[in-house]
Amino acid sequence: MAARTLARVVEHGAHLQHVPDLDSLQLLLRVAATGSLGRAAAEHGLSQPAVSARVRAVERLVGVPLVTRGARGSTLTPAGALVVDWARDVLHAASALEAGIASLRREGEQQLRVAASLTVAEHLLPRWLVALAAERPGTAVSLRAVNSEEVAAAVRAGEADLGFVEGPLVPPGLSSRTVARDHLVLVVAPGHPWARRRTPVGAAELAGTRLVQREPSSGTRAALESALRAHGPCAAPLLELSSTSAIRAAAAAGTAPAVLSALSVGDDLALGRLVAVPVHEVDLSRSLRAVWPRGARPGGPARDLLATALGRAGRAAG
Repeated sequence: MAARTLARVVEHGAHLQHVPDLDSLQLLLRVAATGSLGRAAAEHGLSQPAVSARVRAVERLVGVPLVTRGARGSTLTPAGALVVDWARDVLHAASALEAGIASLRREGEQQLRVAASLTVAEHLLPRWLVALAAERPGTAVSLRAVNSEEVAAAVRAGEADLGFVEGPLVPPGLSSRTVARDHLVLVVAPGHPWARRRTPVGAAELAGTRLVQREPSSGTRAALESALRAHGPCAAPLLELSSTSAIRAAAAAGTAPAVLSALSVGDDLALGRLVAVPVHEVDLSRSLRAVWPRGARPGGPARDLLATALGRAGRAAG
């Protein structure tokens, strides 16, 4: 999907009068992730005024406000959340193109194709890949960050050597090992009534609440629906978005509650952009798994990446 996105960008580049450059899109994503123009500036080695000017230039190019500045930091407007959501595909595609070009330039280099759910790709894989690079410096890695259903399809089709999923079940036709444990957190904006409630949200109440959620094939959504299945059908989402960052921004803006991985909302909770609401009567823990074709065993760089993930999971558990 990311490759097709970039192909369309290249094919129609002459007509893209309102599309920011890749650096500006990356900067906007960091503002969304950190909730601060200053922190985004520090990460990019820029001054805060320079980042503010860059964001204003992007807003003029797009034609709508994207970031709201306030005493608590910087948050995305609803339009900004959508732009960040769309920009993520383009940046993933650009990363895939960069990885592909690098692999063409290096002869005799081993290649590893990885497909991972967004939670794993954003919060766990970077550390694993750094460790793999230290052990196998000649390995070229290409990463597809998609939902868990698409990860399983890529592994079954031979388009990925190793996959990482976050759904409640092992996908059909694949073998798996648990590489991490995670739990889902119910979060709301500080101004939401649930932020001040003194009793936990019950499972039936949560199932009946319209949330900001990922698409149906997302592992996070599948895990939530599986956990709530015994408490009645889940209400239809109030808003459906295709990335965790967009959901976090929508929840922080007060659109509706959201249920997200604890890995993805730690900074938001620490900085007060989101508030965690206790939930009872339901187990929201889940396993994050590595997957590969049934009847085969990962070899070469895939085997080493799996060993790295399992080793880190073991140290975390200890």
